[in-house]
Amino acid sequence: MSRPSDHIDAGKEGFESRDARPKSGKTSPVVTALRGLWAWLTSMRTAIILLLMLALAAVPGSLYPQRSSDPNGVTVYFNENPDTAPMLDDWGMFDVYSTWWFSSIYILLFVSLVGCILPRTSHHLKALRSKPPRTPARLSRLDAYAKLQLDEQWVGREGEIIDSARGTLKSSRYRTEIYDSGKRGLSVSAERGYVRETGNLIFHIAMLGVILSVGFLSGFSWHGQRVLVEGQTFVNGLVSYSSFNPGRFFSPDQLSPFSLQLNDLDVTYETENPNAIGIPLDYTAHVTVQRPGEEPTEDTVRVNDPLRLDGADTYLLANGYAPTITVRDAEGNEVFRDSVAFIPQDSFLTSTGVVKVPDGLDEQVGFLGFFYPTAMELSSGALTSSHQDLLDPVLTFNVYTGDLGLDSGMPVSVYSLDTTGLEQIAGGDTDVAALELRPGDTVELPNGLGTMTLDEEIPRYASFDVHRDYTRVPVATFVFLAIGGLVTSLLVPRRRVWIKVTRNADGLLLEFAGLARGEDPQLARAVNEIVDIQTGKLVSLRTAPAKAGNGKTGN
Repeated sequence: MSRPSDHIDAGKEGFESRDARPKSGKTSPVVTALRGLWAWLTSMRTAIILLLMLALAAVPGSLYPQRSSDPNGVTVYFNENPDTAPMLDDWGMFDVYSTWWFSSIYILLFVSLVGCILPRTSHHLKALRSKPPRTPARLSRLDAYAKLQLDEQWVGREGEIIDSARGTLKSSRYRTEIYDSGKRGLSVSAERGYVRETGNLIFHIAMLGVILSVGFLSGFSWHGQRVLVEGQTFVNGLVSYSSFNPGRFFSPDQLSPFSLQLNDLDVTYETENPNAIGIPLDYTAHVTVQRPGEEPTEDTVRVNDPLRLDGADTYLLANGYAPTITVRDAEGNEVFRDSVAFIPQDSFLTSTGVVKVPDGLDEQVGFLGFFYPTAMELSSGALTSSHQDLLDPVLTFNVYTGDLGLDSGMPVSVYSLDTTGLEQIAGGDTDVAALELRPGDTVELPNGLGTMTLDEEIPRYASFDVHRDYTRVPVATFVFLAIGGLVTSLLVPRRRVWIKVTRNADGLLLEFAGLARGEDPQLARAVNEIVDIQTGKLVSLRTAPAKAGNGKTGN
C-alpha cells in the first residue's frame, strides 16, 4: 500500500513511499533552483530559523522607544542623545515593527508556515482515510517483539484468535485491519497516535493565526494618551488626545462616544514600615463616565486594573502634581492661568515643569520650574523632595526672556523649554535669586514684568492611556490552541502494532510486534500489556467450544 511521505513506514521494510517515484525527463536549472529554494523555504528548519530571527529583530523594539507607542520617549531620546539618535533612526530603531527588514522576516515566516502546513495537512488527511499498513513479513526485526507458541489444539481457530486480538487492540483505541496472507498467516494490523500529527498541525496553524492576527488586525487598533488634572474632562475624540497612535486601517468612526472626568486621585503610602516610609502602595483614580443618552456613572482606574469602555481599555500610566499658577502684568491684569503638569524626576516626585507666557507681558517669558512636594535642603544648598505627599511643598522657577519659538509654526513640546537664544534673568548664575513660592504665595517677577501666584490647593494629575486592541481575543485563542496542540504532539505516542498467527510444526505461532515513530520508551511495555491481555483471552477461548469454519476471518 502506498503511504504518505510523513509516515514512519515510508522507506521502511514492508512499506512503500509516495516519494519513491522514478524520475524521468530533464528539468531546466532555473526550475531546479526554484524548487530547491521553495523546498528550503518551506522546511520546518527554515521556519524555526525565521522564528528565531523575528524574535531577535524585535529586541530593539524593547530597547529603544517606539514612535508608535511612546512618541514622547523618542523625543526625549533625541534630546539626550543628539549624536547617536539620527543614526539609530536611519536604521529604523524607533520604528522597528514597520521597517522593511522586520516586515521581510515576517512575510517570509508567513510563507514558510503556509508552505509547511498545506502539504502536511493534505498528507495527514489522506493518512486518516487510509487503512493501517499490511503486516511486515518478519515481525522479529521490529523494535518490540514477543511471541507465544500454541499447541496443536488451536489449529483451525486462527480466525477466533485474530478476532479476539482485534478486539483487544480496538479497546486500546487502535485503528485495525485484518489481512490474510495465505500460507504466511493471518494477522491484524493496528495503529494509533494520529492525533499527535493533528496536534502538530494545530500548533502550526495556530502560529499562523497569531501572525495573521498581529499583522492584519493590529492595523485596526489604536491608542491615545491624555493628561487630566483633577476636575478636568476629556471626550473620546481625536482632538482631545495629547498624542494619538492609529493603526494603518484606523477610522475615526471606531472611537466610541464617551467622556471621562478625573474627580480625584487617591494615593496610599506606607506609614508603618520604617524602611519604606513614604513609598506609595496604591494609586486610585476616581472618574465619572458619561455616555450619550445615559446617566453619568462613577468608576475607578487603578494601576494594572484598567477601565473598560465599549471595548477600549483605559489604563492609569503615571501621575504627579499640577500646581495652578497665575501670572499678571505690572498693572495686575491676568495674562496666564493654568494648572501645569510637572514631570516627576525621582521616586519622591521631585518634578520639573515649564510655563510659557508669549503674550500679555512686555516680552515673551519662559519659566523653568522645579516642584518639591516635601522640600528638604541638601548640604549643597540645593532642594530636593523627601516624600511624595504634600508635607512642605515648594515651587521654584528660573526665568528666561526672549523668543520662545511659538510663532515659528513648528510644534513645540509643552514640557520642555529650549533656552538657546534666551536671556536668563532669574536663578542659576544670575544675580537674581530664583522665584520661590509656597501655596498661596505671590512673588514679583524680575524687571518689573509683573507677578506670579501659586494657588493654595495643589491638584494632582493622572496620565491615561486609552487602548483599543482588536488582536487580543484572536491572539489569545490561537495561543491557547498552540499550547494545546504542542502538548498533544509531545505527549501522544505514535505507534503501530501487529499480531500475526501462523502455523508451524508444533501448532500455531502467535507473534506480537510494535513500531514507534521517533523515541518511545514505553513501546515495549505497551506490547507486553497487549500480550498479557491476549494471553488472558486465550485462556477463556481455550475452554470455549471452537466455532465452525475454516479458521479464517473476514475484514
